[in-house]
Amino acid sequence: MVKNITTPLTDELVAGLHAGDSVLISGTIYTGRDLAHKRLVEALTAGKDLPFDLKGAVIYYVGPAPAPPGKPIGSAGPTTSYRMDPYTPLLLEKGLKGMVGKGNRGQSVLDAIKKYKAVYFAAVGGAAALISGSIKAAKVIAYDELGPEAVRELQVENFPAIVVDDIYGEDLYEKGTARYRKE
Repeated sequence: MVKNITTPLTDELVAGLHAGDSVLISGTIYTGRDLAHKRLVEALTAGKDLPFDLKGAVIYYVGPAPAPPGKPIGSAGPTTSYRMDPYTPLLLEKGLKGMVGKGNRGQSVLDAIKKYKAVYFAAVGGAAALISGSIKAAKVIAYDELGPEAVRELQVENFPAIVVDDIYGEDLYEKGTARYRKE
């Protein structure tokens, strides 16, 4: 069963998500990779405002391709998430509720997901063109000089993802690996 969810995420919504759930996300999500994350954390540390409200926000780890004519964005596949791990616990502490990427997260992020009631989603790598079809609008809102790594605000409709890490400490990658080893 696929769960339809809308941003911003709430504690109650996140509590209803479990590792392995398929979701379709609609609403506003933001993009950012490691350089953008570094700048976001530097801004927080310096007491400056961020370019978007973290409360209930979802960040998609992506560096999209340029938009072809008539489209809001080019191919937009997920990037490897662990590169954001040094920055993620502080963002979660400040209100971030969801992250979308690919690959495992480090223990500090897994602990912060449980502590701050957040969720980590995986988007399917290799399906960048398909994923971009769920992005209805895109605009750069910060760090334009970073090119594809700039922070963008995306309006998404039925953005497909899978819950990997939930607030209960369940990890889909671990569950899958364990099942494979038993067979």
